[in-house]
Parts: sequence; C-alpha cells; structure tokens
Amino acid sequence: MSPTLKKILLIIGFSIVVALIGAGLYLIFVKKPTTLPPGTTGTAGPGTTGQLPAAGERPTTLTTPGAGEIPGTLPTAATIPGEVPGFFQAEPVKQLTPELALFTSLNNQGTVRYQNPSDGKFYQITGDGSIRALSDQAFYDVSKVTWAKNKNQAVLEYPDNSKIIYNFESQKQVTLPKHWQEFSFAPEGSEIAAKSIALSPENRWLVTVKDDGTGTQLIEPLGNNAAKVTVDWSPSRQTVALSQTGEPLGADRREVLFVGLHGENFKSTVVEGTNLVSQWSPTGQRLLYSVVSQRNSFKPELWVVDAYGDQIGGSRQALQVNTWADKCAFGGENTLYCAIPQELPNGAGMAREISDGTPDDVYKIDLTTGLKTPLSLGNNSYHVGTISYDKTRNKVIFTDPNQAGIFEINP
Repeated sequence: MSPTLKKILLIIGFSIVVALIGAGLYLIFVKKPTTLPPGTTGTAGPGTTGQLPAAGERPTTLTTPGAGEIPGTLPTAATIPGEVPGFFQAEPVKQLTPELALFTSLNNQGTVRYQNPSDGKFYQITGDGSIRALSDQAFYDVSKVTWAKNKNQAVLEYPDNSKIIYNFESQKQVTLPKHWQEFSFAPEGSEIAAKSIALSPENRWLVTVKDDGTGTQLIEPLGNNAAKVTVDWSPSRQTVALSQTGEPLGADRREVLFVGLHGENFKSTVVEGTNLVSQWSPTGQRLLYSVVSQRNSFKPELWVVDAYGDQIGGSRQALQVNTWADKCAFGGENTLYCAIPQELPNGAGMAREISDGTPDDVYKIDLTTGLKTPLSLGNNSYHVGTISYDKTRNKVIFTDPNQAGIFEINP
C-alpha cells in the first residue's frame, strides 16, 4: 500500500470516529427526551393492586387507580434550568417547630396546639406557620391533656391526680374532683363528660359537667364496670360513651353498647376482639376501631362500622390493616390517613410498648373502594405518635415521640 493511500484511509477513519463521538454527545446533552402522549402513564410495575405490603415489606411500586378513578400521568418534579429532572425535589416532610412538642392537638379551625416542656407553656401554630404562646402561664409536670375541638381550653391532669379545666382565651381555671378521670369534651366544647370513680361501686357514675365547673349531671351508673366503659363524646352528640357490657359472645367477641345522655336504648354493635381503641368520623356517622384476637395473632386490626341512629352496627368491615385506631386520622367520612408499623410481632396488640420506636409507613385509605396509597416520607423514618388531618390546608400533621418537632406532609 502506497504512503498516500494509507494517509487517506487514516483521515477517513479519524473522521468517522469524530462523527460518532459528536452524535453521542448530541444524544446525551442536547436532544430532548421523547414525551408520552397526554393522559398516558408509565408502568406501575407488577403486583401493584392497592393493597398494603405484608409485615416487613416496603412498597416499591406505584399504586394503580381503583375502580371509577381517572388515571393520571406520573408525577414529575419541578426542575431547575440546566439540571437533570427529578434530582431537586422538595422534601415531602416539613418540620413546623424545632422544639419537643407534647400533648399535640389540632382544633377544628386548623390550629395546632402543644406544650413546650422546656418552659411549661402552651403554644399554637396558625395556618401561616407563625407560633405564639396561648398563655404566659407555665404548667409544669402535666401528665395528661384533653383538648376541646372548638375552643382553646383543655383538662390538665397532674401526677398527684389534681385536675383543672383551663381556658386559654379567658386565662381562667376550674378545679375538678380528684376522683374524676377519662375526660371528653362535647363537640361545641361547653360541656365535659368523665368517669366519677368513688370508693364504693354504687357511687361510681358516668357524669357530665359544664366547662365552668357547674351543672354536674349523673348519666349512667358504672358500678364495677368502669374499666369496660370508654368516655368519648361523638361529634353528633348522640353518644357520650361506649360500653363493652353487652351480652357475652365468646372469648374474642364483644357486644358494644352506645351510651346516650338520656338513657336511650340505642342499637349495639359487635366487635371481633378485645383491647378496643376507637375514633369517631367527623360527623359521628361512623366509628373506626381496632381490636386484637387470636385470629390475627393478637395484632391490632382496623375495622369501621356505622354508628348513628338506626344504622348502628351496619356496614361493618375489616380494613385488612394492622395498626391502632388512634394512629389514624379521618380526612373526611370516607378517607383515612393511617400510620402503619413496618413490622409488628405477634402479641403487639396486647403489649403496645413492643412497637415503641418501630418505623411507620403512612397510607391514605379510601373507605369506599378499599384503595390504600402510600404517602412519601422522604429519606427519614418516623415512629408516629399523634396524627391528625388539617382540612383547611389539606395537610397531615404528626409527631414522633422520639424526635423533637411537629411535622406535616401533603396527602
């Protein structure tokens, strides 16, 4: 081969290599990705049916839409010009306050109330995120707080069994009898229900009292059954307590009676287990509850049932979820937001402290379709202590007893 021909072939080969490198750089850095047609979704992955994972499993796929839902496009993060899409998403969990927060509660106006144990004062976080003290007075060594939903007032309990009603708006307090326990405010906040536990069983009563400490009324005698009664005033005002004193139905079944203010003979419902923990829906039409039984290896199991008027006991269904009812918040009559432990050993429902510190996943549960959708908690893990839903801002508010602060996420 002549030197001239060899030089020509080298030049041609070098030109081909340069062209290939240039084409590769163009595809990587310049050419825009092909977009899906409007309304088209990506693949959610096999096995995604909207059900919760088994204990110890973590969801790795997207939840597919349920019946009657309109499919949407996959969520995309806002991008910074010149950056790779998806790399700079906002953290899904926002911390509302840096200090340790005790006795957290959300009122019906979307205001978060809590106590800062470092100074003993109670604070509120308004919708715009500002924090202010509810009172200049400090309350040290408080052991339990029961908040009213419609007023900034609460029952404060102390280790020596002292109890007071404190109104943070008027800055006034009322002392309650030491032998009263388990308080619940009426929906409008003007009355309180409680158990009056005297020394003799014949003097033990379910009582109500006005929020200024006057007008005590005896509702129902408790006798030796005080431990079977849960004081929990329904949003409808129809029910003031739940009583597991119905007919015996076996080792793992209980008849639950709905106790009214005027001796009404309401229908009852049956729960499939013991260790009842309950929560009313926003209107009081339904009751969410958890029970444990041998059937589910003594883990807490969620149920929902109709709980108003002639419908009491109807539409009872198991949600196939292992958590406690007080680790859930209603987002409406047909929506729940529940913190569900990633792992629960057998017997956890009988000894709840077993789950202390166990990380939780948070799910949105549609009570109409049964669809269960996981909410993102980012890269951090949380053991949810209290959880509530702020309907005014469409936020889920929660605390972690092992971390300082109050947190919120977008549902």
